[in-house]
Amino acid sequence: MIEVLAKLGRGPVFLAGEVLECVITFTNPLSASSTSASSEMLAWASAQIHCQFHASENRVALPPSDGSKHDVQAENETVFVPNRGERGQCILSTPPKILFCDLRLDPGESKSYSYCETLPVDGPPSFRGQSVKYVYKLTIGCQRVNSPIKLLRVPFRVLVLHGLKDYQFPQDEAVAPSNPFLEEEEGLKKDSRLADLATELLMVATSRRSLHLYNISNTRGKVGTFCIFKTVYKIGEDVIGTFNFSEGDIPCLQFSVSLQTEESIQEEFQRRRGQPVSFTVHARHQESCLHTAQSSFSLPIPLSSTPGFTTNVVSLKWRLHFEFVTSGESAGTCLVRGSQSEAVTWTGVEQMEVDTFSWDLPIKVLPTNPILASYVSQFSSTNSISI
Repeated sequence: MIEVLAKLGRGPVFLAGEVLECVITFTNPLSASSTSASSEMLAWASAQIHCQFHASENRVALPPSDGSKHDVQAENETVFVPNRGERGQCILSTPPKILFCDLRLDPGESKSYSYCETLPVDGPPSFRGQSVKYVYKLTIGCQRVNSPIKLLRVPFRVLVLHGLKDYQFPQDEAVAPSNPFLEEEEGLKKDSRLADLATELLMVATSRRSLHLYNISNTRGKVGTFCIFKTVYKIGEDVIGTFNFSEGDIPCLQFSVSLQTEESIQEEFQRRRGQPVSFTVHARHQESCLHTAQSSFSLPIPLSSTPGFTTNVVSLKWRLHFEFVTSGESAGTCLVRGSQSEAVTWTGVEQMEVDTFSWDLPIKVLPTNPILASYVSQFSSTNSISI
């Protein structure tokens, strides 16, 4: 028996365009019954990254696959097919890389190999929606002589930040004299620069603040005003807004604010023409506000959520959804006098005519630093299998 252990050193979340590095260790465990004849042999091992796409048949109408491209070799268990047994379609894959050929391990011996690959910048982000899913995996295939291939799959998450693809790094960035005794791979050097550039771009995009004021009104008059200082956020940030009802003509009894994503299928892939979009609520704030002059809310954007994006099949957008319940009467009639004695008690009315209306405010949600997102990732940095 050989144990295969794959470990993502930096965590299971990456930006598209970064270099994914995984250390893969093959071990022949030492047991009490081990002898010199207990050596294990592996014919070869290979690794490859692929993105699997799965769509709901009830909501998405994908074009029929070309049956003429059926690969007979894929049915052979001795052929390395990374997405063997997976649901959906493989829409993106990197060239496979051979880790070794003819590896012999004595009892208690281990061998480690480093796999590095640049994540494609033109791929979709990781996403698990109600209609479609985009799932990234690193698949490691190992085979004994004359035996079926064993697959170890390492799932990870990919965030896409638009604009990194077109950025050209300067060629002459060596300001200080280089140390010839310290060698650094060019790919890893560019990878660290890419992460720094992404962090800087996100900081610039989400730190711009300007006052946005909106009048809240219905057919009967003004209810109040809403204030928000920015409409561009990173995942992990809080969306903060304030209300001012003191200048309103119509009493507001209750309001709620929901942080939602809107998942819509592109028209050419819709199962039914004009089918409704899918909404997902990530956070919600509700408050009774009768006789309240000012109020506020704070809604956190989960680090595990997907920033807005668009592909040829699906589009994901973020918004704030407001719902207001207003009184059909004046503010003074919302209370009744309960006693004629010197001690006056005011109580709420038992029945009241109300009006309800809603409003949607689009916002933009961008990725964040992948290291920060790794802390709450559902994926593990370490995966293993025994063969």
